[in-house]
Amino acid sequence: MNRSPLTRVAWVVALLPRNACVLVLRAYRAVISPLYGNVCRYHPSCSRYALEAIQQYGVVAGSAMGAWRIVRCNPWAAGGIDDVPERRRSYAVNRFGFVTGPTADPHTQQHQQTAVTPPLLHPQRTRKA
Repeated sequence: MNRSPLTRVAWVVALLPRNACVLVLRAYRAVISPLYGNVCRYHPSCSRYALEAIQQYGVVAGSAMGAWRIVRCNPWAAGGIDDVPERRRSYAVNRFGFVTGPTADPHTQQHQQTAVTPPLLHPQRTRKA
């Protein structure tokens, strides 16, 4: 995706608060979270859930989703798998976890991701006997 330098700078500035929160959460996950061990009843962990929510939904909505998840994670919770809800428009995340901008087209991205996975993982692609 080719963007003009002005558009690129605008995206960097617009995503700065989001990436600042990502940096704080990644520091928490690297330094403080290992001290507690695996205590979260949900998968992904509450900090990972908050990280993904902020990456995809922004600081305000993502923080609210993360806070609600922490409230739900209590000794009486059943736990289980609780992923961040999918968005229509997703954002590209680099290997360090920072948001770099919106993805070009979710359908194109999904097609590219399935094109590199081995056919054995997709039962609909196998021959029927």
